[in-house]
Amino acid sequence: MNRTMKFGMVITLVVGTLAWLAIGGTNESASYYKTIAELDKMGDGAKNKKLRVGGFVEAGSIKRAGNQVDFVLLEEDRKMKVSYNGNEPLPDTFKDGSQALIDGRMGDGVFHATKIAAKCASKYEAKPGQNYKGNASTYEKKS
Repeated sequence: MNRTMKFGMVITLVVGTLAWLAIGGTNESASYYKTIAELDKMGDGAKNKKLRVGGFVEAGSIKRAGNQVDFVLLEEDRKMKVSYNGNEPLPDTFKDGSQALIDGRMGDGVFHATKIAAKCASKYEAKPGQNYKGNASTYEKKS
């Protein structure tokens, strides 16, 4: 075997190994955004998958006990109980009515969260006709 053939085999082996690792890592860490309605349709199939579910935190549903936080996630007319037991602090924007994305797994009628991301977009958006400081806009529409 000549040097060119050996070099080609090594390159093929390295590229093949990298492709195999990339495909395996992507499939294992994939987490898709689901709605509560889509999660309900999955039935028992949802219990074996790592999922990301989105919705709004129901007002008055947040219960804290040490590191554990239980709450209800709303999406239109559907509700889902969520339990988070983690060491990472919850975001400052996690409160009643905030929009939340929950990573975790479904089990026994309760979604067991491993990560919570929350946002309150209306808190940071300027009202129509105002600039980012909350003052009335200095620009006037000319007719």
